[in-house]
Amino acid sequence: MRAPTQETSMAIPIRLTVNGKPVDAQVEPHTLLVQFLREHLRLTGTHVGCDTAQCGACTVHLDGRAVKSCNVLVVQADGGSVTTIEGLAVNGEMHPVQQAFRECHGLQCGFCTPGMVMAATALLKDRPNADAQAIRDQLEGNLCRCTGYHNIVRAVQQGQAAMQGSAAVASAE
Repeated sequence: MRAPTQETSMAIPIRLTVNGKPVDAQVEPHTLLVQFLREHLRLTGTHVGCDTAQCGACTVHLDGRAVKSCNVLVVQADGGSVTTIEGLAVNGEMHPVQQAFRECHGLQCGFCTPGMVMAATALLKDRPNADAQAIRDQLEGNLCRCTGYHNIVRAVQQGQAAMQGSAAVASAE
């Protein structure tokens, strides 16, 4: 009988853009995007919640689309552009949706917040005039165990208004 052998490394070269910066790396084929972001790039704002694409805590933008990074291999992102929660701020200024989450108390423990913000900003980029129901539909795949979703929806609406240059916020109901 043969003794078990240790598997040899099968590192694959990848090149992508993360938060506007080029990244070249060697990765194992089974490395998830969330692992790469957290462990290799130390971008820990992207959270690992369920590891099954159910909670949305790991949501990032891949080529402008909101994706659950625990469900994407980093080799699938090769050649693409990834934006994490750390990449939303511009010149030290929070994105309007980030600021609105803060002002509207759209968070409690904060664990789900990065994924919620990333899902919301993707929606507002594609549908700048999304109504409360569209916001709720978009956030359906992002779970929060601490709050009701009322303040989260209100925060997205306030961020939406700020992005459009309006201070008025519609009711979240």
